[in-house]
Amino acid sequence: MPLQIRAQGLPLLIDDGLRGVLALGQLEVEDASLAVLPPEFDGECERVAARLLNHYAGKQPADIPGVAETRALFHRLDIDPTKTRPSSEALLRRVLQGKGLPRVNAIVDVCNLCSLEHQLPLGLYDRNQVRGPVRVRVGRDNEGYPGIRKAWVNLAGRLLLADDDGGFGAPTSDSKRTAVTESTRNVLVVAFTPPERIAALSTAIEQLAALLGRYCGARIMAVRVVQ
Repeated sequence: MPLQIRAQGLPLLIDDGLRGVLALGQLEVEDASLAVLPPEFDGECERVAARLLNHYAGKQPADIPGVAETRALFHRLDIDPTKTRPSSEALLRRVLQGKGLPRVNAIVDVCNLCSLEHQLPLGLYDRNQVRGPVRVRVGRDNEGYPGIRKAWVNLAGRLLLADDDGGFGAPTSDSKRTAVTESTRNVLVVAFTPPERIAALSTAIEQLAALLGRYCGARIMAVRVVQ
C-alpha cells in the first residue's frame, strides 16, 4: 500500500517556526514481538556493516552521504553535532570502528539497522505511553526530561517532541517515560531529516515498516511524512 494512503495515526503537529526547517517520518505499529531475532537479521546487519566499511572506512563522517545533511539540520536547530551527535551518526561511527550494532531488543535493533543504513536519526517510543497529539517544537526555559541513558536531558532551546504530559523525545536522546521496554507491543517511530532528504525519508520509513513486519510480526497502523 502506498505510503500516502496509510496516513492515520497520532496527530503530529509542527510549530510554524519549524516549518521548512525539517521533515518528519511517522510510523506506528501494533502487536510487535520482542522475540529473539532470527539469524537472517544478523546476516542483514553484517551485510550493511560490510558495505559501509567498504565504502567509507577512513573517510571523515562529514564526507558520508546523509551525515553532512543531518549535521546541517542540527546547526539550523542550534545544536552542535560535534558535541551532541545525531543518533544515526553515533551508530555509523561505531560500525566504522568495527564494533557492529549494539543489541537491545528486537524492536530497537531493527530500528537501529534502518537508522544506520539511511543515516536518519530515529526516535522510538512506547505508543501506549504517549498522551494526546504529538507537538514538534523548541524546548522552553529549563525544559527537559529524565533520559534513557542519563539522569537529565536538557532541551531548553532545542528541538523536541511533546505530548500532553510534556517533552518525551528528541533527535539526540529520548525520555525514560516513553522508552520501549520488554512489555512494549505498540510503537511510535519518528524520523528527523532536513526537507531536502524527503525522498530518502520516504524510502527509509517504508523499509522500516517492512522490517518490523518481517522480524517483529508488527501490524502497520500508520506511515506518513510530515513537513
